[in-house]
Amino acid sequence: MAAFVAAAPRFPRSLRFALRELRGARRGFGVFLGCLVLGVMAIAGIGSFAGALTQGLEREGRAILGGDAAFTLVQREASADERAVLESAGTLGTTALLRVMARTAGGDAALAEVKAVDGRYPLVGQVALSPPAPIAEVLGEKGGFYGAAADPVLLGRLGLKVGDRLLLGDAMVEVRAVLDSEPDKLSSGIGFGARLLVSQAVLPQTRLIQPGSLVRWSYRVALADPAPAALTAFMDATRERFGAAGFDMRTRDGATPQLARNVRRISQFLALVALTALMVGGVGVANAVSSHLAAKREVIATLKAVGATRRDIFLIYAAEIGLIAALGIGIGLVLGAALPFAASAAIGALVPFPLEPRIDPAALALAALYGVLVSALFSLLPLARAQQARVSALFRDAIGEPAAKVGVGTFLAVAGVGAALVVLAMATSEDRRAAAVFLGAAALVFLLLRGVAAGLMALARRAPRPKDAMVRLALANVYRPGALTPSVVLSLGLGLSLMVGIALIDASLSRELAGPLRQAAPSFFFVDVPSGEEAEFRAFLAATAPGAEVKAVPMLRGRITRVKDTPAEEVKPRADAAWVLQSDRGISSAAEVPEGSRVVAGQWWTGDETEPLVSFDAELAKGLGLALGDSVTVNVLGRSITARIANLREVKWERLGINFVMVFSPATFAGAPHTVLATLTFPDGGDTAREVALLKAVAGRFPAITTVRVKETLEEAQRMLDNLSLGIRAASLVTLITSVLVLAGALAAGREGRIYDAVILKTLGATRGRLMFAYGLEYAGLGLATALVAVAAGSLAAFAVVTQVMDIGFSFSLPAAMGAVIGALVVTVGVGLAGTLRALSVPPARVLRHL
Repeated sequence: MAAFVAAAPRFPRSLRFALRELRGARRGFGVFLGCLVLGVMAIAGIGSFAGALTQGLEREGRAILGGDAAFTLVQREASADERAVLESAGTLGTTALLRVMARTAGGDAALAEVKAVDGRYPLVGQVALSPPAPIAEVLGEKGGFYGAAADPVLLGRLGLKVGDRLLLGDAMVEVRAVLDSEPDKLSSGIGFGARLLVSQAVLPQTRLIQPGSLVRWSYRVALADPAPAALTAFMDATRERFGAAGFDMRTRDGATPQLARNVRRISQFLALVALTALMVGGVGVANAVSSHLAAKREVIATLKAVGATRRDIFLIYAAEIGLIAALGIGIGLVLGAALPFAASAAIGALVPFPLEPRIDPAALALAALYGVLVSALFSLLPLARAQQARVSALFRDAIGEPAAKVGVGTFLAVAGVGAALVVLAMATSEDRRAAAVFLGAAALVFLLLRGVAAGLMALARRAPRPKDAMVRLALANVYRPGALTPSVVLSLGLGLSLMVGIALIDASLSRELAGPLRQAAPSFFFVDVPSGEEAEFRAFLAATAPGAEVKAVPMLRGRITRVKDTPAEEVKPRADAAWVLQSDRGISSAAEVPEGSRVVAGQWWTGDETEPLVSFDAELAKGLGLALGDSVTVNVLGRSITARIANLREVKWERLGINFVMVFSPATFAGAPHTVLATLTFPDGGDTAREVALLKAVAGRFPAITTVRVKETLEEAQRMLDNLSLGIRAASLVTLITSVLVLAGALAAGREGRIYDAVILKTLGATRGRLMFAYGLEYAGLGLATALVAVAAGSLAAFAVVTQVMDIGFSFSLPAAMGAVIGALVVTVGVGLAGTLRALSVPPARVLRHL
């Protein structure tokens, strides 16, 4: 042992001692490894799969975009000069996207997203049709009719099949194929209706395109020289040439920026959930380290007695814990790296582009770093206590021995590691505000549960002593040294709080979609009402739906090109406000404050102003760094208009009324061609029969007007919510599994104490059934208390998110709460009694001979 006082480097010798120690420490670290493996695997797997999706989008960017570059205009076509500039660089393809009410001869109607393409479509990739046929043959004129390829969903809604005909405005087209897939579908974003592919040659016959109609014209360019340098030079030149023309410009490197951003945001939220699971697992790490060091009391005492310093002890066992943590992190990384390959095999067919998963070093490095930080965070205090313990205390019985005190430096080190963990989570999040809220809520729940555990132990200590010996034993087990209370409440409570919170947010959203939102929302939205036909359309609605309330406002489409004096592409907005700058927006003008809005800063205009003024959504203005008096430049119909912010509004978007991010003063767009956006609300909420009848009537009389039935939209939103909730709950399940692991580890750590208690009590006359009753009562009490706290914490967190972030009503779900309570009882009692049975099965002689 003279090696401990030698002047040679300490760590290699400490490492050798650690390796020797590990020979006898193979048991007892299963929970340690399991917690690290689950957490690291989840973080690595989520990050790697998101990376595979993002890289797939980038790899297939040219096919998704439909070319090397795309230039999109709304409500107007490119001029001859603009087309000439684009065509000079390569092959130019044109598509037009518009919403149309597709109708059958029998009067049935359904909303369709019509894509009208030219003869060069697609410039890149292939269109998949059933039966297979050249796209030009399917869409061309034959027998006096142009052809169409329809999404099977549209055919199902209208009861059509290949060979049938349908009406688009005033034109009849023949369905000649089922549209299985189109290479550039993702670049169009999510539409309200099913896709219908037609030729641009049929558009004049439809008479659907009028001045101000909402048509999105996209010009895709396949460069003659597709090299990156040539693409960069081409984009620089076109931006300089078209800077004020209102084009939305994209390249193959950013074909679907919104989708890529959403993939990152969802993956980072799921990564935060996985990080929560890893933090819960940290409790198991702390328990395993403490249990292991407690079992090594005699070894530590011997080492210190023969000259080992505190530093030596710390290095030996830190190296030992580090080696085990490295093993757990390594296994987690291997499994996490394999997850994208497994997911690709399972759901690859659902992804609308070739998904080629690969090992993502960045995601794996991030997961490994999280694993290292969590291991250090939960190991430092037990290691510090072990090195601080006195030799005399180590040779005495551990029962009743107070925990060794640690220095301020240790607490500072723990705080530093915790801060590094928070900084890492914030730095790698797409939305730092959401990440901060999530981490703050998790920290508050963590502290709350620690306080609840201490409170339960204090209450049990001060509670009156029951007469029944087994009930008294159960009560004493709640607060005795080595009690399971802190581990059970902290680990299981955190996992259950997360599950309850997610379940209640889901329940509130579902109830809002099914109840208040559906009741408050209008029955229909009517888009693209020609301004010249507004009076006729109102009269038609009054005759067809007597008593229904109709509201209408003028509507144009505009794209923000400058925020104050900064080009929109150079603005660094808050994450939740970035969408305002990413594409064209619906805009309107009004003499009065729109219904559902409230002016919170500035004054509404009088109507006499000639200066362009704008009213902006207050929260989004804050996200863009805008204030009263600032200017915003918007390109509308190829014309740039700079308006001053006269007031800010609080907008109730969740009520689905007519409202806009930007509302301009009436004089701003005087004389500009526009359409009208209208809503219709039945006084009694309407019913399916009346709504379907009105939809058919409007589609037959005004084929150019797009009719959106709100109930169908809400049902689609509910389906999307259900799918998203399923994914989030699956990720949250990792947290709950980790909680069960931690509970099992806490039971394993206290197994020797339970065996000792059981043997003594059995010797004194207690039966196995009575002991099982006592332990079952203890576990049931802890599980019930934990579940009640988790329901309260999860409800508070869900209430804050629903009312403050989503701004909707909170709905408490009794099934979710009862599920948490029953689940906690089943887990704690089941796992607890399973571990206790092993303790009760130990023969008393094995223990008594050592007393």
